[in-house]
Amino acid sequence: MRNRIAAVAAALAVSLPAFAADPTGPAPSFTLTSSAGQDVSLAQYKGQVVMLNFWASWCGPCRQEMPLLESIYKKYNKMGFTLIGVNVEPNSQAANEWLKATPVSFPILYDKDSKVSKLYDVAGMPSTVIIDRSGKLRVLHRGYKPGDENEYLDSIRTLIRE
Repeated sequence: MRNRIAAVAAALAVSLPAFAADPTGPAPSFTLTSSAGQDVSLAQYKGQVVMLNFWASWCGPCRQEMPLLESIYKKYNKMGFTLIGVNVEPNSQAANEWLKATPVSFPILYDKDSKVSKLYDVAGMPSTVIIDRSGKLRVLHRGYKPGDENEYLDSIRTLIRE
């Protein structure tokens, strides 16, 4: 019985979102190609609060979250905040098709070989990272369930004021 309880507790710990309470250091730098065909570097956004959202077109929670992320981007992008969608699929065709039906105005980058996903310890979809103006990792959120966007907003508002 004790082993079963431990197994259930371990499974819950893995499945529940995790937030990094303390900064873990500088955000790893990267450059990826955007949906517009341009190379985009994280360094271009230094001085802004940056949210990286790692997603895939086959991911149901990603699809549910994307319109909410678009509204967050539209509301805060003029306040020193940017959002970057990082698609993790080896072939970006499915992502491009999905984005035609659900367009977003924030940049979409392609991490086809998962190099950036590995740098950020992305283990599942979606995963969201929030980086402060000085380039430090401040939040790592795994998964998405309705209401999580309120936690994103709390973090974004706090970091914009810093």
